[in-house]
Amino acid sequence: MIELSSKVEGKQFDLYKLEQKLKPIGYSIGGNWDYDHGAFDYKIDDEESYQFLRLPFTSIDGQLDARNCTVKLGRPFLLSHIYENGLDDDASTGNFSGAINQFQEPVDKDGRVPDRFVDIGRTLVQELETILLSD
Repeated sequence: MIELSSKVEGKQFDLYKLEQKLKPIGYSIGGNWDYDHGAFDYKIDDEESYQFLRLPFTSIDGQLDARNCTVKLGRPFLLSHIYENGLDDDASTGNFSGAINQFQEPVDKDGRVPDRFVDIGRTLVQELETILLSD
């Protein structure tokens, strides 16, 4: 994980309006959200492992699944999820196993972020600042 300082850190937004700004440029709400915190993820790469820019947020007024929820943004960071190669190579495991093991867990949820993605992450943070702070 590599934290990237940003002017958006600490800023507050209506969650619905924030989604309307971020989804069109490739962000999605990550799967590990709870009623009071979550994150927007931007997938940078998925060739060797999954590289994400993550923008965490915390609810300061309401719950995330309710209308008119206000969130406070945290510090963006780069994240690398490393998956084991070749798990789908053996198709003889049968339908039952496939139904249970459909989703693979990362081998390393906090792998090393390759250097080439750090500059991309900084550029994405600048784009976030432009889009979110231009009003």
